[in-house]
Amino acid sequence: MQPTKISLRAAAAAGFLLSSLVLSGCATTAPQDSTAGSGGVSAAGVALRDLTPQEKKAIVDSVAPSLRNPAAAKYKWAKFPVVVTENSVNYCATVDAQSPYPAYSGQQAYIVEANVVGGRVTGAVMGLIAGGKDFAIVTKMCAKYGLDPKTAN
Repeated sequence: MQPTKISLRAAAAAGFLLSSLVLSGCATTAPQDSTAGSGGVSAAGVALRDLTPQEKKAIVDSVAPSLRNPAAAKYKWAKFPVVVTENSVNYCATVDAQSPYPAYSGQQAYIVEANVVGGRVTGAVMGLIAGGKDFAIVTKMCAKYGLDPKTAN
């Protein structure tokens, strides 16, 4: 029996939901403000900064396996808190890329659990990624943690 597109989508959705349940116990960061410059302060008064190239690579390494052609992906980055007191935090942003599921190709929102050592991201684990009409699902999940992938630039 050959799987149908509907059954593949159902399997993908189930995987996304499972990922979101796994992330539900993670520490969170403060809301991010898209008006902040290279640093800035969130709406909640939390100081924000840009990710370093090494931190971006750690996040890319966790997102890339979910993409069809990761070398062609174009990432947009949200700000990150200057002070992090947890060993892991959630991080949301977007990537413009091909998805293994054609309906999700293009701009996709993602949420990762970022591992933090000494205030710096040292690794990340993919939680949820989706584009197309399911972009809103990721945005809603990010909002639970006070994050918004649409602030990425």
